[in-house]
Order: sequence, then structure tokens, then C-alpha cells
Amino acid sequence: MDLFSNLALGFAVALSASALWWCAVGVTLGTLIGVLPGIGPLASIGILLPLTFHLPPTEAIIMLAGIYYGSMYGGSTAAILLNLPGTAGAVVACFDGYPMARNGRGGVALFMTTVASFVGSVVGAFLLAAFTPLIAAAALNFGSPEYFALMLFGLLAASMVGEGSVLRSLAMVALGLLLGIVGTDINTGMYRFTFGFQELSSGISLVAITTGIFGVSEIIMNVGQIRRGGNDIDISWRAILPTRADWRNSFMPMVRGTGIGALIGALPGSGSALATFIAYGTEKRVARDPSRFGQGAIEGVTAPEAANNAAAQTAFVPTLSLGIPGDAVVAVMLGALILHGITPGPNLIAENASLFWGLTVSFLVGNVLLVILNIPLIGVWVRILQIPYRYLYPAIIIFISVGVYSLQNSVFDVLLVAIFGLLGVALRLLRFHAAPLLLGMVLGPLLEENLRRSMVLSRGDPTIFVQSPISAVFLGLSALLIVWVAVSALRRRFG
Repeated sequence: MDLFSNLALGFAVALSASALWWCAVGVTLGTLIGVLPGIGPLASIGILLPLTFHLPPTEAIIMLAGIYYGSMYGGSTAAILLNLPGTAGAVVACFDGYPMARNGRGGVALFMTTVASFVGSVVGAFLLAAFTPLIAAAALNFGSPEYFALMLFGLLAASMVGEGSVLRSLAMVALGLLLGIVGTDINTGMYRFTFGFQELSSGISLVAITTGIFGVSEIIMNVGQIRRGGNDIDISWRAILPTRADWRNSFMPMVRGTGIGALIGALPGSGSALATFIAYGTEKRVARDPSRFGQGAIEGVTAPEAANNAAAQTAFVPTLSLGIPGDAVVAVMLGALILHGITPGPNLIAENASLFWGLTVSFLVGNVLLVILNIPLIGVWVRILQIPYRYLYPAIIIFISVGVYSLQNSVFDVLLVAIFGLLGVALRLLRFHAAPLLLGMVLGPLLEENLRRSMVLSRGDPTIFVQSPISAVFLGLSALLIVWVAVSALRRRFG
């Protein structure tokens, strides 16, 4: 009964005129951003983050979340039509979606991705509503040692289990931690690493880092590399409606994909892209005729899309219940909540019940809006792919500059965006993933605060971190993770 009463509170918040409007704005922008290849949800949320500072916290996070899961819907459009994924999670949609488009079934592929995305998102939202309060209730027993151990484990898991070299990821986490301690010391009030710049006294702007390292660098790397297309697809209703065989072949793959995505998305640092590859591989293994995959199999489109969107919803479970970002995009939203004066974690539901339940229900409302948007507007998204990028990218750069400047009327912040944009390009060329840097920067101040608080409470005795069973378990898991990664690396090296 508590769940139903809480959902009733959530519907009252999510269906208010203001929340409904910003939810619609978020999912529409998210779909548009997902359709446009080369921008992605991480860059777009960073670009649009300045807009949210003029909104109440609930509407702000609803809008940002709408951009996130809306981009998951739209990301498959360019993948299917152009063989060019709009988001990392849409890479797998290229495998069978593009062959379907070449076989004249691109409209069917777009229709079924919308249905699969809706199924995955709705199930993920219900799991978020069911499990986040339970995890948060258990986490109320956490003190500063437990939080420190949990955040340390989350950072290690995000850097070691993610993409690319473990050492490179750890280096990026360390850089993020260093950037996170710039500003005023929380205990002494002394300035740290400000190098005489008064503008850095409150720390490096999260907006400047996000828009620079993800938004500006994404634009620089993609200028001149994106082709246009999509005029040759039949977008009539007769052409986009699936057959009975399509529905029959898609049902179980959507169920399996949703389950995989919901599980993977709830693990900190895993991300939706991993869920899509696992879902695709699973379908290929259980298929009677695996040779169909890569030739336009409908299962190769629906299962990854369901996994992609289920993971996008359940990524909020560790973020809202424990304050540990589920992936890099959710880390930006965690930072946005902190900037609004709200601390994600076990106390969030008790202290900001209307925000949590309003956000959860907004996922259901937003996904209904996305179905209404996506199916009738398939033709519109196809046409949008014809916008010349020589016009689009300069407009985005101007929008970034105006948005960042408007926060504090500071030219210094705009210069920071340019600096971090160039840093982002350098990191990409050197094959360093920037996502661990963002996780390190967001969690760094919280990690330091709980470390120093624990040492003060224990009067400098480090054994406080193993006196609690919870913190001892998380430290043990961190040690096992390090050993496992080291052993795996040695096995690969020496066979």
C-alpha cells in the first residue's frame, strides 16, 4: 500500500502542468539529439545543463532525465538509416537495423525499436520504483566509513569494468579526483590549487568541464566526418507497420533484452552500451539460425533496444539510493542535483519524496510521450538528418558559450570550456575515455569528506574502515576487484 500511495504522490507531481511541460521538452530534445549523430546524450546534457539552473529541482531533473532516455529512443534512427549510431548504446542497432533499411524495411525497424524501447523503459521504471526505496532503507545504516568504502568500490568498478585499458581508466579517475579538490578546503577554509584565480575558489565548474570535455570535443571530432542521408526510405504507414511474424519474432527477445538491461544498468559504471552487446550476443546464441544476424534479423534490433532503455532507467537505482552514479550520463545529473542543493543517497527519498516519486513516475509519462512522438514523427526525424552540419555545429557552440556565461556572468567559465574542450580532443586522440574523469570529479569531494570525517571520528585510527562489517565488505570487494583485474591482465599477457 505504501508503494501505491507513493506512486499516487508521484503522479500528482509528474502530471502537474510544469513537470509535464518540462518532461515533454526533455524527451523531445532527447529524441532530436539522439537522431543527430555525433552529439550524444552526455554532450547534450552538458550543453543544456545551464538551462536547468533557472528551474525548480524537480522540473530540472525531470527534464535532464527526459533528455537521457529520449536520446536512447532517437539514437537508433541514424544507426538504422545511415549505419551511424547517434549514441553509444545504438551501435548494436547498426548490425541488423541498417541491413533492414537497405532491404526496404527501415520503417519497420524504426517502428519496432520504438516499441522495444517503450517496453524496456516501462519495466525499468517499475523496477526503479520497487527497489530503490529498499536499497535506500538499508543504506540508512551507513556512516562515513561505509560511504567511503562504497564510493571507493564504485570508482574502482566504474574504471576497471568499463571500456578500454584499466590503467588509462584509473588515470582518468585520478585526474577527476584532482580536479574535484580544487577550491576551498572543507575543513580549514584554505584555497587549494586555485593558482591565484578567485574564480576557482568554489571549485571548477561542473558545467564547464561537462560542456567542454564532452560537448565541444565531440563537435570538433565530428566536424566534416558525418555524411547525410535518409531520403530514400519509404515512410508511409503501410511501409512501417510490422507483420505478425515481426511481432512473434520480437516478443521473447524484448523480454530477454529487458531483463538483461535492467540487471546491467543497476550495476554502477556498467552503462547501457554493455547491456546492448550482451543482449545481442544472447539472441545470437539462442537463435535457431544465427546466420540471419547481420542480414536484417528483427531480433537483432528489438533485443538490444529493449536492453538499452531498461538500462537507462535502472541506472538511476544506485544513483538515487546510494549516491553512486550508474553511468557517466547519470553522473552529470547527480552533479546537477548537488548544484541544486540536493544530495542523492539514502536520505533523498525521505527528505525529497516528491522529487523522487515525481521523477520515477515521469519516466512512465515520458515514455508514453515518446511513443506518441516517435511513431508519427519518423518522417520528421528522417528529414532532420538532412540538416547541414556546417550550420548545426556553430549554433551549438554559440549556445554553449551563452549558456555557460549566463550562469555567473563570467568570461572565465567560457575560457574553461574552451580549455577543457581542447583537453577532451587530446584525450580522445590518446584513446583515454573521459567518463571515469567525470565520475572521479563528482565523487571526489564526497569521497574526501567521508574519509576525513571518519579519520576525525577515529582520532586518526585507520582501522575504523574495517571495524564496520559493511565497510569491511566493500573494501574487501575492492581488493578482490583489483586482484581479479591484475590476474586477468597477466593471463592475457603471458597466455
